[in-house]
Amino acid sequence: MLALRLLNVVAPAYFLCISLVTFALQLFLFLPSMRQDPATARLFPPALLHGALFLFLSTNALGNYVLVIQNSPDDLDACPGPSARRALCPPPSTHFCRVCARVTLRHDHHCFFTGNCIGGRNMRNFVLFCLYTSLACLYSMVAGVAYISAALSTSFAHPLAFLTLLPTSISQFFSGAVLGSEMFVILMLYLWFAIGLACAGFCCHQLLLILRGQTRHQVRKGVAVRARPWRKNLQEVFGKRWLLGLLVPMFNVGGESSKQRDK
Repeated sequence: MLALRLLNVVAPAYFLCISLVTFALQLFLFLPSMRQDPATARLFPPALLHGALFLFLSTNALGNYVLVIQNSPDDLDACPGPSARRALCPPPSTHFCRVCARVTLRHDHHCFFTGNCIGGRNMRNFVLFCLYTSLACLYSMVAGVAYISAALSTSFAHPLAFLTLLPTSISQFFSGAVLGSEMFVILMLYLWFAIGLACAGFCCHQLLLILRGQTRHQVRKGVAVRARPWRKNLQEVFGKRWLLGLLVPMFNVGGESSKQRDK
């Protein structure tokens, strides 16, 4: 349990450090390298378009990250009596989290990167956080590949060029042919690639469970759920004004679960 609580502190700090490093690389390396020739001026410079797109992705990723933490699943009085006894008998739709030390409604899982439980109250923000984090990481990887390609005069036309980039760059780094900043960007390329794929996988898996009207906890426990239309399951999580919540980080966009809480 001590190791889990320690991970609950280290994982959010790790995510914030990766975010700060990504912002610094975008601001001080990638954007300056996109400055265009004054002789070929355009209405929208590439650096402006790149900065606007990255700002949109990162704002939604960090905004939903904050909302996942703020919209913590409620404590529930699962059973009468002392809290120690209530923790042992949660109702079927809830689960007692040992890390958070509370009973949460429609518990899905505990996310160590947010240090919080994911349930009915913050599921939508968690899915959007995974979506925009994966897009921001993969977009940063594309920008980093363009920077490395120009800095090292390397072509990525061959499918295996990205796989062989790291071992080749390490040997060139120790021989002095690759600068320290360039080597750091190369390492970040693989980290962005891994985080982007992981978050995309989490997002797709979570969407599949939402379409089925299930939570990850129910799947692990083998709890049967009542069959409902997939549109109703989506509306319960994302609300009727789902497009607004997709473009701007928001807490409540008219979901069914939020209406039930307000009653």
